[in-house]
Amino acid sequence: MGSYYYLMAQLPYLIYEQKPPMPSSEFKDLAKSLMKPNDASLFDNLSLTSQVKTDCDFITKWQKWDQILRLNLAKQRVIKTKHDKTFTEPQLIHLDAAAAAVKAVDETSPLEGEILLDKARWHAIEELAGTDYFHRNNVYAYYLKLLLIERRQAFNTEKGFTEYKSLYASIVESAQKAGDSI
Repeated sequence: MGSYYYLMAQLPYLIYEQKPPMPSSEFKDLAKSLMKPNDASLFDNLSLTSQVKTDCDFITKWQKWDQILRLNLAKQRVIKTKHDKTFTEPQLIHLDAAAAAVKAVDETSPLEGEILLDKARWHAIEELAGTDYFHRNNVYAYYLKLLLIERRQAFNTEKGFTEYKSLYASIVESAQKAGDSI
């Protein structure tokens, strides 16, 4: 659990809306080359969605927080679409994850909902990483933040809207065919 002063001191500060200062893959390679082998090996399964058992408290807490967010998001979507499905109630251990899910589902724009969720993830990463900036937790946090920035950069409003219209049209067409066959 050593200090990674040399690694972290050379990195630029990350802001969610900015362009990533480097690709996450480059950062991962750099970090792995400067970290202890046991710490570096944790990068092999670290992602925004991974659920892998680890001895790293930060990664375990991050995975639990993200799992709770996803469960709450699924619950809110079921409620909003009024599906009559039984739903296992998520444990609301992280109230901020539950609140983010409620707000995201209420957004009128899917893009704004995704941005809201990513900002909640960003905040959770910062909170879970702790205050020792040179600890391995902040190395992993930096990597996760880079992944979030890259995800944000990949959002394409025009392409997303085109996909949405296409999907909506196919749903309407399927519904009309189902109505015709009754």
